[in-house]
Amino acid sequence: MNYNILGKSDLRISEIAFGCMSLNGDDAANATLVSRAIELGINFFDTADLYDHGRNEASLGKALRGKRQDVIIATKVGNQWRPDGSGWDWNPRKEYIVTAVEDSLRRLQTDYIDLYQLHGGTVDDPIEESIDAFELLKQQGKIRHYGISSIRPNVIREYLRKSNIVSVMMQYSLLDRRPEEFCLPLLLEQNVGVLARGGVAKGLLAGKPPAEYLNYNLLDVATAAKQVAALSGAERVPAQTALRFVLQNPAISAAVVGIRTREQLEEAAGTPGTPPLKDSEMDILRQAIRINLYDQHR
Repeated sequence: MNYNILGKSDLRISEIAFGCMSLNGDDAANATLVSRAIELGINFFDTADLYDHGRNEASLGKALRGKRQDVIIATKVGNQWRPDGSGWDWNPRKEYIVTAVEDSLRRLQTDYIDLYQLHGGTVDDPIEESIDAFELLKQQGKIRHYGISSIRPNVIREYLRKSNIVSVMMQYSLLDRRPEEFCLPLLLEQNVGVLARGGVAKGLLAGKPPAEYLNYNLLDVATAAKQVAALSGAERVPAQTALRFVLQNPAISAAVVGIRTREQLEEAAGTPGTPPLKDSEMDILRQAIRINLYDQHR
């Protein structure tokens, strides 16, 4: 496993991060999978209070019991479940953030969260108030660092200008190269780590039947997947080739991979041990499909 320092923080995170949203409700099975991930060198686990009404955090907390000193835990805040469970509402207010962290700490069975992330946001939010909440939690020792999870360039620029974020989580893959236009270069320049989710594009780059994705039609997706498969084979399976494409961008600190099975775990964790894509192979992939751009929130 390879490790990178996340932005300006002191967090040394595995290049492959475990995206816990895919875990099911079986605590014992989850604990087995998490333990195997740690054996394979994965030390970064990402969850959110939104996932499964907080039960995802609770299951991860149980799985990491006795292993806290060996791992880095990231979770997210901002989506508040309604009391009747019918859905959630966006709430980036300071009062909510400093209250919600207590529930996350309890569910995760820990005294501190390594990376606390705002789970979305718009430029119309009370951004300064949200930042105040995160800075207060840092001072209190309840979180070590904070970041945001957002694909919106205008939101990212505001946080870069006003806050001490160490990371941005965003979707990035061969089928979603929108961050390449200016987000990735800007974050690299400012030494803010990028946590890339969706690297295999819902499995479309790893062997699933083609389906429409973002602004791409079936033929676009099939063409991209075919090129990924062509560059795989004995050295890499398609999922690893797709993740290699992501990880070889210098702005990326880690690929956050949704893992629910042992096979998915072994493939993802094995990616850093596969041969890097050659420049010519990267060019083949880039040319396989037209690049897409953000058309909103620019």
